[in-house]
Amino acid sequence: MIKKVMVLVVFCMLGTGLYAANFSLSAGAGGLLGYTFTRYTMESEGRLGAGNNGDMNSFQSMDRFNYGGGLFFDATYAEFAVLLQGGQYSYGESMDFRPRGGRWVGVSNITGKGTEMLLGFALLGKYPFAITEKISLFPLLGIEYQVALLEWRKPEGDKTYDRRWGMLESDRDKDGDPYPISAWNSVWIDIGVGIDYYIVEPLFLRCEVLFGFRLMTEYETGALEMTKYQFESSDPELVGLTGSPNVRISVGYKFLSVKN
Repeated sequence: MIKKVMVLVVFCMLGTGLYAANFSLSAGAGGLLGYTFTRYTMESEGRLGAGNNGDMNSFQSMDRFNYGGGLFFDATYAEFAVLLQGGQYSYGESMDFRPRGGRWVGVSNITGKGTEMLLGFALLGKYPFAITEKISLFPLLGIEYQVALLEWRKPEGDKTYDRRWGMLESDRDKDGDPYPISAWNSVWIDIGVGIDYYIVEPLFLRCEVLFGFRLMTEYETGALEMTKYQFESSDPELVGLTGSPNVRISVGYKFLSVKN
């Protein structure tokens, strides 16, 4: 999936470049505000022993307010951005074990808050359309990789835990080892639109509105492996979505412009 998106972005950049009338290089810096949400449901049928089976259902939700800033580098048909962002979130996790053979029953509901800090690298293909002499509009499509720098979690009524040390049971893999912080690294597919307004050329204001779709992290695939291990399940199903709308506002400077 990741390779396909990267090939698509590069193809779009090369294809549009064949018909390019103008080319420019610019760079800038700015801030971002956004919101990230997760809604996942996992269902599985596991063995309870002595030939008995049971159903397991779990639900995970997370809502995070994002803020941060970064730098961008623009080559007319491509934009590369480096972003540092943080966010505070609330989460809820519930699990319900439904017996069929009468061997076990369990219900668990956990809520809490958390803090994250992430370093992101985004490569977006774009195609600008001049609206007026001062305004241009451009669609965006690309890929973003986010590196987890900090992961803290505070269950309701408990203290704050650094998730790197595996002090919470949910932060350990099926072998009982703590997840490394890289388990929360993530890959995103971004789509959106941007607009440039030239205040006084070569200085311009850039606004971008993006929506990101996140692929599963190592931590989430680990949860599937844990379910297989704990409940002797061969087919746990995890369905849902992690999405993130965000707005980025930057000030840019065009330092090279070639017009044909």
